[in-house]
Formats: sequence, structure tokens, C-alpha cells
Amino acid sequence: MGSEPEPDGAPIEVRGLVKRYGELTAVDGVDLTVEAGDVYGYLGPNGAGKTTSLRMMLGLIHPTEGTVRLFGRDPARSVKALDGVAGFVEAPRFYPYLSGRRNLELLADFDGGRAASRIPAALETVELTDRAKDRVGAYSHGMGQRLGIAAALLREPRLLVLDEPATGLDPAGMRDMRRLIRRLADAGMTVLLSSHLMNEVEELCNRVAIVSSGSIVYEGAIADLNRNASQTYHLRTTDDDLALEICRREPGIADARVEGNDVRFCADEETVAGLSGALVEGGVLIRALSPQTVSLEDLFFSLTEGSPPAEEPATEPAAIGSA
Repeated sequence: MGSEPEPDGAPIEVRGLVKRYGELTAVDGVDLTVEAGDVYGYLGPNGAGKTTSLRMMLGLIHPTEGTVRLFGRDPARSVKALDGVAGFVEAPRFYPYLSGRRNLELLADFDGGRAASRIPAALETVELTDRAKDRVGAYSHGMGQRLGIAAALLREPRLLVLDEPATGLDPAGMRDMRRLIRRLADAGMTVLLSSHLMNEVEELCNRVAIVSSGSIVYEGAIADLNRNASQTYHLRTTDDDLALEICRREPGIADARVEGNDVRFCADEETVAGLSGALVEGGVLIRALSPQTVSLEDLFFSLTEGSPPAEEPATEPAAIGSA
């Protein structure tokens, strides 16, 4: 018999994903696709359904409705779907009385193949070589998180799934975690990063989904965040009252009004260029003219504030490093 063909498809493809616990709907109709090479941020407040979604994506729990495909395979049907997939959900777990290296050796024995030969490189990647002989119980929280990534790397994953990897870290630990994820992504690994830390996601990810009350309320590229918001402009002049009149007369200018010390209006770039000339001709000098930008944090709060949490059922942390 020939060898099994390589799986084909996007690293993650989810359609209509639903999870109910009695009358509670923890995940409600999630659709998303993580493409090869993405660093995909899965962002939402605590209790929004992120972890339950991840568990279904990785075959750790069965969906009530919907489908999941990892590189074209269904993790609910076969553990083979997890070939090339690794990471952790909620937090990595290790034997605290054993060394970091010994924990990795046990996981490598479970995986088999050449996993054990990858331990030195994995420890080097996460910068734990010097502490590999120390008991995990003596590790800081950040070191434990990095050891979790080392465990995942033993599988040579093409897809790395990380659930809140920077939560509980101090600023230096968060910086180190971001640098590590960036290095892995730059090396060609696809990453799904679940987080409620907007700065972390905005710095690392090229695409993002925001989930609230179990449903995705926004999905798109980070680079597109300001595509619409950039059409709103802030204008400060030597005569804002006259500037407002000119703005309201100019074709293509919409919603011109005074807010605080600025004149604000909506327009495209070509119209703004024409407005600049009209202001000067009208005897108004421009002191400042700038597009309004929106941060991921702005978008996040506008979409999630006021939404009650789904209150995901408590579950034990799970690692996929040796699934």
C-alpha cells in the first residue's frame, strides 16, 4: 500500500460552528478560515466563547452543529487531522517535580518518531536551554508558557494554536512571548492566537476575528481597520467658523460639524485635496488636517461593550502538543 496523501486545504476552516450546553449557547454560528501563513488573532472578552471554539477546532469536544477542517481533515473523525497541529488551550500542563527536559522527553516518547531528537532545538528556540535541568515547579509563569511552546515544537507543526499565551505575564514576559511568536511566524508557521489583549493581537497578527457572546462580530485584515475610518478628517484652521461654511459648500464633503476645537467631516482623499485649495482661496489657513484613525481596541469595545458573556463551562486545560 502507498503512503497516505498529504492533507489538502486551509490550516483551519470552520463553518456554522455551534456548541450548546443545555439552554446555554456558548458558541453560536462561527465561520472563519485561517489561511497558510496567517498569524490570525481570535479576540474576545473573557467568556465570549473563544476557548470553547478552540476545543471544537482541535477535536477536544464535539460541536453541537457545524463543521471543522484542519488541512481538509475533520478532527472529530480522526486523530490524523491533528498531524502538523500543536499548541495549547488555556495553559500547558507539566509534571512540576520533573525537569523541563524530562517533561519534554516524556511527551516525545508519546509522540514517537524523531520527536526526541528535536528537544534541544525546541529548548533553544524558546530560550530555556540553561534551565532545562531545573524542576518545572521552580519555573516562572512565563517560562512555563514557553515550555508549552517547546512541547508543541516537538511535533514540527505547520499550525500552532495558542490560547492566551501572554496572560499573567509581566511586561518583559509579554515582550518575550511576542518576539517568540513573531520568530515562529517569520519562519513560515501558521499561528492561531486567541487573546483578549488588543495590543498583542494588533502587533502580531495580520488578520483578526472578534467574538462576542459566542458569535463573530468582525473579521478582517488588520491593515483594513482604518480603510473606512480614514475618510473622517480633523481640521484646525485660523477661522474654524468660516472653514465650516466652506466645508458645507464643497461637493463631496459630508457630515461637516464642529467638535471641540476641530472641524470634522467625511470625504475621500481627492475631495480633501480640493478642499485645501478652497480654504486658502477663502482666506482660511490650515493649522492641522489629519485623518481619524481607529485602533483595534476602539473597534473591539464598540463591538463588545454591553454584550453579556457566554460563561463558558469550566474545563481542565488541555495541551495539543502530544495530541
